[in-house]
Amino acid sequence: MPGTRTWITGTTGCGNSSMSFDMFNCGYGSIVNIDYSVVCIETMAAKHAHCPGLTWLQMDARKLAFPEDTFDVVLEKGTLDAMMVEEKDPWNVSSETASVLQQVLKEISRVLKPGGRFISVTFAQPHFRKRLYAQEQFGWSIRHWSYGGGFQYFFYVLTKGEELSPEDRALERSPAKRDTPSMAAFLEDSDPEDYLNRITI
Repeated sequence: MPGTRTWITGTTGCGNSSMSFDMFNCGYGSIVNIDYSVVCIETMAAKHAHCPGLTWLQMDARKLAFPEDTFDVVLEKGTLDAMMVEEKDPWNVSSETASVLQQVLKEISRVLKPGGRFISVTFAQPHFRKRLYAQEQFGWSIRHWSYGGGFQYFFYVLTKGEELSPEDRALERSPAKRDTPSMAAFLEDSDPEDYLNRITI
């Protein structure tokens, strides 16, 4: 394994993805993985028992069993998308789903250290997803990039302890609009799946 990076990283809704193992092989030596499914956690713990830096815990993302200021990085890949799978209109999320998402984000903010990053990898475009993230109660700034040609995915980095930009702060107070804004996307046409090596934390 390459030189171990000392950041303590948490992945929410890890599922059976190979991401944590890939990160471990890239040198991230302390990764805590959580998922709501007991079966999933037991399976992944057995599969990666040879990786001492990977911890697997059954947990509800709405109520994380960690103290405040625990993690340098919290990472989710598609977890919030899965929580919204029943929603028919991304402009008008139901109050029930909105409440769940807000509680998850509050918990993520709580367990992040000052200066820590919440990384979200999703198919949700900024005009949908930034409105969810841009709330002053979470105490973080927002940056985003997009990757892929044609069918894109989006990479959000939220830094705890930094202020929202005026533009992002305005999202919390303004009603959702159905027009799709043009995006100054940061596209990577070559090697679009190599986002692990693009993480700079």
